[in-house]
Amino acid sequence: MKRTLAVVVTAAALVVSACGSKEDLGGSGQQAASGEVVVGSADFTENKILAEIYAGALKATGAKVTVKSGIGARELVVKALQDKSLGVVPEYSGNLLNYFDKTNTTTEAEEVYTALKAKTPSGLEVLEKSDAEDKDVLVVTKATADGGVKSIADLGAGKYALGAAGEWAQRWEAKIEELYGVTFTEIKTTDAGGPITVDALKNGTVQVANLYTTSADIKANDFVELADPKTMYPAQNVVPLLRSDAVDAKGKDALNKVSAALTTEKLADLVKRVDVDKETIANVAADFLKSVTL
Repeated sequence: MKRTLAVVVTAAALVVSACGSKEDLGGSGQQAASGEVVVGSADFTENKILAEIYAGALKATGAKVTVKSGIGARELVVKALQDKSLGVVPEYSGNLLNYFDKTNTTTEAEEVYTALKAKTPSGLEVLEKSDAEDKDVLVVTKATADGGVKSIADLGAGKYALGAAGEWAQRWEAKIEELYGVTFTEIKTTDAGGPITVDALKNGTVQVANLYTTSADIKANDFVELADPKTMYPAQNVVPLLRSDAVDAKGKDALNKVSAALTTEKLADLVKRVDVDKETIANVAADFLKSVTL
C-alpha cells in the first residue's frame, strides 16, 4: 500500500505493493550524456528529497549530476535505468524485491535485503540499505495506547474499526487474522495515509489507522505506532538502486555514507519540513548533507 513507485498508478494498472507515484512520466528513453549521472525520483515529497540528497552527495565527489522528478511506476523506473536514461533512484527494499521476485515471502529486513541483492537484474545493483524505513504501520491515539494497546496483537477480535486505503482489506485482512487473530468491526475506506485517514482517527470514526512510518502526522498528533512483532508488514528500508556503470567507486561510497546517516526519524523530519513547514526540497536536502561526512 504505500506511496511506492506504483500506488497511485493502480488505477492505471500497476500495483506492485506499497509506495507510489502520482504520474507515469517515465524515462525519456534518451541516454544520459557521457559522464552525466541522472538521478530519478517518484512524484512524492520523500522520494524527491532522497533524490536531491543523492544528487548532492554525488556532486560532492565531482560528478556531473542532474535530477529528473516524477518518474512514475516502478516498471518505468527500472526500464529507464536499463535504457541508460537514468542512473540512480531511491528505492524501498521490500517493494523492490516483490517487483523483481513475485514469489517472495520474506519480510525481515536482513532477509529482504539479502534476497533483493540476489534478485536484482544484471547491470543494476542496490547499494547499502539505510536504517530509514517508509513502511506501513498501524497507529492508535495515545488514549487507546494508554488503555493497553501497544502491539497489533493487542487489538484482539472485533473490538475496533480500522481506517485505511481501499486495497488494505484485500491485501491484509486475512493476513492480520492469520498472524495475530485480529479482526475489525469495520474496515473503513479512507485514503492512503492522508488527511482523511488522519481525521477519521482523530475524530473517533475509527480507532486504528494505517499510516506510514515517515508520516509527519504521527508525531504531530501524538499517535502511537503499534509494534508488529511477527513482521506482517515487510521491511521497506531506503536503498539506492542504480545502473552499475553509471556511478564510480567514489560515488557509490558517497551514497553508502548517505544511507548510513539516514534514520526513519530523520527522514520523517525532512518530510515534515517540506510538507508542513513549507521549506524547499533543495534546502532541506542541503541541510541534511551538512551532517554527512562525504
